[in-house]
Amino acid sequence: MKKVKTRDRIVDTSLHLFNSLGEPNVTTLLISDELEISPGNLYYHFKSKGDIVEELFRAYEADMLDLLAVPEDADIPLDQFSFFLHLLFEGVARYRFLYQDLVNVLSRYSQLQQRFRRILKKKTAAFQSLCGSFQRQEMMDIEPEALGALCEQLTLTVCYWSSFDTLSHLEDRDAVDPGRGVYQMLHLLLPYLREDEQEQVKLISADYR
Repeated sequence: MKKVKTRDRIVDTSLHLFNSLGEPNVTTLLISDELEISPGNLYYHFKSKGDIVEELFRAYEADMLDLLAVPEDADIPLDQFSFFLHLLFEGVARYRFLYQDLVNVLSRYSQLQQRFRRILKKKTAAFQSLCGSFQRQEMMDIEPEALGALCEQLTLTVCYWSSFDTLSHLEDRDAVDPGRGVYQMLHLLLPYLREDEQEQVKLISADYR
């Protein structure tokens, strides 16, 4: 088997601990203890916990920006939209420590604030592109003002779903279910779809119930 590099082990273990315990509750000493390495060995790779958070955010940022690059002129079918939502919520679940303590994390690591706001704008723009595709395909009826509110609500739901979901299992923060988020998102869209598309979304969302 290929030996995993110490740096990669630190990143993976830190992500697990941040997600399970909450980033504020994790110290570099705890990370080194979990890895059974010396604090000096960890310090060789990362000078502070903030450097580890920065490394994780960089990976999260790359994943999100790649996923959110939705073509403005593409015709997106509803099943592909649900797959997009599934990948989006899987990404949120993977880096859920960011979302479960979002305001405090961004307050402590101010260098991430502008980058996270950029991702928020990309999310809203992606939803606008997707809804625009549904309108061109005559699958959706919605007024411009309502469309803006819907896309903002979809962005808001993605942002705060992880915190809301965790409230139901505080004793086990690893018990995440991205499918529940996908289900809610599909039903936010439901009232604006035409009848045939509504039935299709109901069938798709049944798999996430």
